[in-house]
Amino acid sequence: MKIRKSIVVAIVIVAAAAVVVVSGNALSDSGGKKADMRRGGRGDTVVSVKTQELKVETLHGYVSTNGEVESQNSVSVFPDIAGKIVETSVMLGSSVRKGEIIAYVDPSAPGSYYKKSPVYAPISGSVISTPIKNGTTVSTGTAVCVIGDINNLQVSANVPERYVSVLAVGLKADVSVEAYPGVVFPATVTRVSPVVDASSRTKQVILQFDEKDPRVNAGMFAKVVLFTEDYDGFVTMPSDSLVQNGDSYFAYVLTGKGTVSKREVSLGKTVDGIVQITSGVEAGERVVVQGQTALADGSKVQDISEKTPKKVSSGGGDKKDASRSGGTKK
Repeated sequence: MKIRKSIVVAIVIVAAAAVVVVSGNALSDSGGKKADMRRGGRGDTVVSVKTQELKVETLHGYVSTNGEVESQNSVSVFPDIAGKIVETSVMLGSSVRKGEIIAYVDPSAPGSYYKKSPVYAPISGSVISTPIKNGTTVSTGTAVCVIGDINNLQVSANVPERYVSVLAVGLKADVSVEAYPGVVFPATVTRVSPVVDASSRTKQVILQFDEKDPRVNAGMFAKVVLFTEDYDGFVTMPSDSLVQNGDSYFAYVLTGKGTVSKREVSLGKTVDGIVQITSGVEAGERVVVQGQTALADGSKVQDISEKTPKKVSSGGGDKKDASRSGGTKK
């Protein structure tokens, strides 16, 4: 009986071992098949990437700063005598003519009484600053209000000293105001201050709007994008699509065999994350812009870029201009 039990136990152990071996082979085969599937079924990894066709484009460098909308011609109004403002006939925005009385000053003091002295408008225009309230004591150096021509507006902006070398009359700019988000009012630099303000380390520039627009009012806060230099003559691509190795930069160029070629490139100017490539690649070639970190020279790839449908021209030549990329911001 003991011998038979020993034989039965041995048979059970052998059968269990056989099951383990078979299971191990099955798992090994399954893992191998999955690995082959991940490698495209040929043992070579295929990386999904997105590419972009290289084109020669112009980058527009710019300086971004703040400014204020103001009248081109404005004058502060001062009284001829010191005293108290006893009467004001205008308010903010009022239209006045040259020689019109806008306020009265009473020069009287305790124990002495004098006739009220009128304050005249030195020019025709509109009141663009809040007049001093009645009862306020003023001197001959106190401005009662400011009168300006609100039909002809300009923008004054201060540009940091480090950008002084690129400032010039005739530079174009895009002006925007908070009241109209997304609306751009084109303007042109008409004057550049000859000096740098020692306290703020900025130089003032004056811009005039290319077209009059009633939506723009004196006193508005303005955001100014001042275009300084154009960089053209080279192909461009996103700077974060490059691979850096020490002081060298590389781009992966798509070949006609479903692989990529690693090319060392030379860089030009960079504006808002778009960089010029001065050598190493040519216009018309496609470079990898996403997925480049998993690549090496000769890697097999699958381009999953969305194909842009061709647009049908509705007449006339479709002249392509480079997008307005930005530059250094204040």
